[in-house]
Amino acid sequence: MKAAKHQIADLLSERKAEKRKSFAVLLDPDKINLSTFPKFLEYAAGHGVDFFFVGGSLITNYAIDKLIAAIHEYTDIPAILFPGSSLHIEPSADAILLLSLISGRNPELLIGQHVISAPLLKRSGLEVLPTGYMLIESGKLTTVSYISNTTPLPRDKPGIAACTALAGEYLGLKNIFLDAGSGALFPVPGETIAAVRAAVDTPIIVGGGIDSYEKADAALHAGADVIVVGNGIEANQELLPEVAACVRAYNEKLQSV
Repeated sequence: MKAAKHQIADLLSERKAEKRKSFAVLLDPDKINLSTFPKFLEYAAGHGVDFFFVGGSLITNYAIDKLIAAIHEYTDIPAILFPGSSLHIEPSADAILLLSLISGRNPELLIGQHVISAPLLKRSGLEVLPTGYMLIESGKLTTVSYISNTTPLPRDKPGIAACTALAGEYLGLKNIFLDAGSGALFPVPGETIAAVRAAVDTPIIVGGGIDSYEKADAALHAGADVIVVGNGIEANQELLPEVAACVRAYNEKLQSV
């Protein structure tokens, strides 16, 4: 069943206020086997995944509608669009991360695609989550950096990331997404996450390069509110229960304090 309007935004804000962490799995339509997808969804739900992000920088096989239909059929987990362009709008989703690429200077991804998307989003009824999207250098050229034609922020300059995030918050963006990119060699540094956490009051989403319990734990303790895993799970499904256990352990420790 589709989530009620504002439900996702309220949930993110409430969890941040309570210092509770969340786990999101990023689903790339090009990499999903629809015949085994229901089994994976039940596996994810059984391990306490909080959100599914659906989409990617480049999609050659448009199966977003099928993925979301399956998510709604087999789980109660919200399906949130992670669009690479205005072509990736699917009204059956629960919400959409309306990404403004504030780490770059490509006007198409700062406002251009948003202008094209605005009337479609209004008609869709989707819950819109205005999100400042920031690419952080990860040791290799990632798909999102290439497709967006932007240079990631340097991983050793946390102050630049903090000022960029603060500017996004002042512009009215409701979430900050720090992303090392798909297939990143290195995750977003803890120093960068901590600097952004100190600068803004919005929920912080962190993804890219999180391929172990230790890296997930480091991101959570640095200040991430939501951690996102995609490629790591595609390569190793055992990573899903590892990260879920990490998030659960953090939240349980919080409750015991």
